[in-house]
Amino acid sequence: MPLPNPNSSLISLSFSFLLLLSLSSNVGCIGVNWGTAASHPLPPPKVVELLKANGVGKVKLLDADPLVLQSLSGSRIRVTVGIPNTMLRSLNASLKAAQSWVHDNLTRFVSDGASRVLIDYVAIGDEPFLQSYGDQFHPFATGAAANIQTALLKANLAEKVKVVGTCSFDAFVSETGLPSKARFRPSVNRTMIELLTFLNRHRSPFFVSLTPFQSYQNNKNISLDFSLFRERARPQNDSHKTYRNSFDMSYDSIISALSGAGFPQTDVVIGRIGWPTDGAPNATSSLAEEFTKGLINHLQSNAAKSSKRQALPTEIYISGLLDEDNRSLATGSFERHWGVFTFDGQAKYQVDLGQGSKKLVNAQGVQYLSPRWCVVNNNKDLSNATALASEACAGAADCTAASPGGSCFNLSWPGNVSYAFNSYYQQHGQNADSCGFSGLGLITTVNPSIGACRFIVGLKTSLSISLQESARVCQFIPPTVTVLLWLLAELWS
Repeated sequence: MPLPNPNSSLISLSFSFLLLLSLSSNVGCIGVNWGTAASHPLPPPKVVELLKANGVGKVKLLDADPLVLQSLSGSRIRVTVGIPNTMLRSLNASLKAAQSWVHDNLTRFVSDGASRVLIDYVAIGDEPFLQSYGDQFHPFATGAAANIQTALLKANLAEKVKVVGTCSFDAFVSETGLPSKARFRPSVNRTMIELLTFLNRHRSPFFVSLTPFQSYQNNKNISLDFSLFRERARPQNDSHKTYRNSFDMSYDSIISALSGAGFPQTDVVIGRIGWPTDGAPNATSSLAEEFTKGLINHLQSNAAKSSKRQALPTEIYISGLLDEDNRSLATGSFERHWGVFTFDGQAKYQVDLGQGSKKLVNAQGVQYLSPRWCVVNNNKDLSNATALASEACAGAADCTAASPGGSCFNLSWPGNVSYAFNSYYQQHGQNADSCGFSGLGLITTVNPSIGACRFIVGLKTSLSISLQESARVCQFIPPTVTVLLWLLAELWS
């Protein structure tokens, strides 16, 4: 497993929530994925406050957003920085491009001193082996990793930062469905061996995503009980092994595939695992709580620690910290509801590790837009209302909570129309014109939320979003100027 960190006694803070894991546990640290695909994201400093308040010791980022990294300075939170898939081709082709990336995104943050960012890993791509991507990204992963490694050496950062590979769970296949027969997909096997050879040479871990919710949805042989670590789950057998939960089967599939490829000792980190809370049947906060509790309790259990299998992973990153309403819907509406916290930093559920009933701390001092909502005007001719709502959902509005099985699915007409109208209105910063809808929109100060269906009010972050985009494009902006722009955004909002 990953080499022990000399500061582990300070950073072995578990996610869930996030109390210290027992020192005898197989799991050294459980962290969170901090994604930023949100139309109105919490300001990065607020997110860091949220992480610290809940004892989160590790975060994984999908990219090297300078404002996010700046906010992590001096926090003592361990960080994995991701390189987007779209950059792999250029980093594979050019050492100079890799050196520029390291200089622009790591060097100034991994400096010595109390304000440094504790970056442990650079993750090459975001699951570039995902089957739906075909050959768009994974052929360039190993070359990009090698160039980033060389760039780290030239920048004298190789002793502080490791280059790691990332992999989606659909890179593993088993004709029988049994873990012992799992192998890498034939279409990626050659590239995977190249990447694993690189990781083995540099003693770097292999980050793999597990998808228990999708596995339950797509596999009739996996029950909800089996996915949620329930004692009544019907066990499944593979040769002389008996499995009582989906996690152990998935993890052993990874180990079998690595062994079959000739890399049985590769250290495995679970880079993403979780259970969504909305947007699909069985995607609820209560089941997400049950899954997260079950996962962490299982990894601490005597059964896990006494298992004869290869040691369980010492690092696991929960997906995710916050909901992200701009995530791709390619695999389902639930993709925007992975957060343990809502988009505005409010805990959806509680997790008890057996060390008391301490509750998660919500984000403090969140600045919202005015308490106004856009709803349908019932005094108008509503014959075209459904079509307008569909247009809003196909555009900027996030209507995933109204998907079958979602928290707003049971809204009767025209309440579902109002939901779409309001989402569109909030996405556009409550601009009055965004509540037009051919005269059918009506701005109200009466909260139209019903039961578990929340009609949101957006956050005051529209200006800071544009500044973040500018910072991504203009990487040459000095960090002091970036911080000044952020402060101005906060004042103006």
